[in-house]
Amino acid sequence: MKRYLLFTVFVSGMTTLVAELAASRLIGRSFGDSNLVWASIIGLILIYLSVGYTLGGKWADRDPSAGALYRILAWGAFTIALVPYIASPVLKYAASAFEILNVGLMAGSFILVLIFFSVPITLLGMVSPFAIRLSVDDTSKAGQISGQIYSISTQGSFIGTFLPSLVTIPIIGTNLTFLVFGMILLVVALIGLARFSSQREMRKLLWMPIVLVIIAYLSAGQSLKNSKGQVYETESAYNYIQVQEKDGYTLLRLNDGEGIHSIYNPNTLQYGGPWDQFSVGPYFYANRKPQDVKRMAIIGLAAGTAARQASAIYGAIPIDGFELDEKIVEVGQKYFGLNLPNLNVHIGDGRLNLNRSKEKYDIIAVDAYRPPYIPPHMTTREFFEIVANHLTAQGVLTINVGSVPGDRRLIDGLATTMATQFASIHIMDIPGTLNTMIFATMQPTTRENFTANLIALSQDKTIHPLLIATMASTYSNFKDGYTTTTVFTDDLAPIEWIVNNMTVKFVLQGGLQYLQ
Repeated sequence: MKRYLLFTVFVSGMTTLVAELAASRLIGRSFGDSNLVWASIIGLILIYLSVGYTLGGKWADRDPSAGALYRILAWGAFTIALVPYIASPVLKYAASAFEILNVGLMAGSFILVLIFFSVPITLLGMVSPFAIRLSVDDTSKAGQISGQIYSISTQGSFIGTFLPSLVTIPIIGTNLTFLVFGMILLVVALIGLARFSSQREMRKLLWMPIVLVIIAYLSAGQSLKNSKGQVYETESAYNYIQVQEKDGYTLLRLNDGEGIHSIYNPNTLQYGGPWDQFSVGPYFYANRKPQDVKRMAIIGLAAGTAARQASAIYGAIPIDGFELDEKIVEVGQKYFGLNLPNLNVHIGDGRLNLNRSKEKYDIIAVDAYRPPYIPPHMTTREFFEIVANHLTAQGVLTINVGSVPGDRRLIDGLATTMATQFASIHIMDIPGTLNTMIFATMQPTTRENFTANLIALSQDKTIHPLLIATMASTYSNFKDGYTTTTVFTDDLAPIEWIVNNMTVKFVLQGGLQYLQ
């Protein structure tokens, strides 16, 4: 029995970590994967486990039998497999609430989904103390046995850390990940009942896998969100990916769906968003022309909106697109016209791959948002040093930054940090959005240069109209300077703290009205 108990503890520990990671993906469809969401998931799961440890210890002392353990385990397995099918309708309401910005419904849905995990995680938390109680037949070895049980459980948790993110979620999705691991644990429980309690006890619970199979069958093919205009959705190792059609435009949304990461319309290239702005940076230098731009890099390629615009303006110049999520590139090729012969796609982390690149660029665009955060390692002095080393003598860096009305701390921090590596910093706010573009040039540059280039290029009929329109928008929305503040470093870049504070204040002050 002891070997099977250890196996039970291993599978239970694995399933607990799978549930925690899959929970982030389940909730992330509607609420994103911000640090606030992660903290809520991890914190409450730890609370549920602690309650399980306490109740499991007391129950084991009162009824130290294998039958009791495996009945508890069976219910834990059944309920963990059931969670996504119960939570999905609630999350769909939450997705709808995001579209109309019903904050009360969003908050209520978030709390309710977390409550759904209380029963299964508490039950799984009861397994280890129960296993210890059943294994200890010599009190002189109680410490050794306890250590072994928790070691085996932790080893299972180690495996459970990698399987959902790297294997099951990208291949079969979040819902089936819950189902598969719940079913595995349920089989372990039923076998344990049959071997160490009775066949009769096992048969009493045979309805559980049958019910789960029926629910999974009836739910097969249902959309995860079913937002208005949705034409496609999938899950990758990194994101929930959604494609929507709206007013003739194809939109790429990720996770909670609040940000538009790429946009496509075969009849136009002018979208009035941050993508347009990445092409205008070179014109802070005096007397610049499109033919002066020879190569471009985009960190955060997404579905390729900025690459298609730059190709229209500059011709078939080589563009290196760095994108972490390979599935997003596949979606871009299918729905967003991401088939440019001059685009070289590099899958992997943008900072790492840029550092490895042997090329020099006239434009480096950084658009690596996962709302509401920029990855901290792409905000530091060390990162901007890498960028500067990969720019030509008259190269320019442009970074897309989020801001909220009345709070420009993130903009100020990034501009301050960029100024340690670049000669000039220019800032503009994109009208009608919460996006701010920061331009940084290798040599000293001025707005007057930009204005002179706009006037000169406007008179040249060979210049693509998108460039002129975007430069005019840049000119009209310049902002005066920035407040010098803390320099972000690899050791200390408090991006999450700043953004969390900005976001909470924004919501509490009724700022969501700006998004309507």
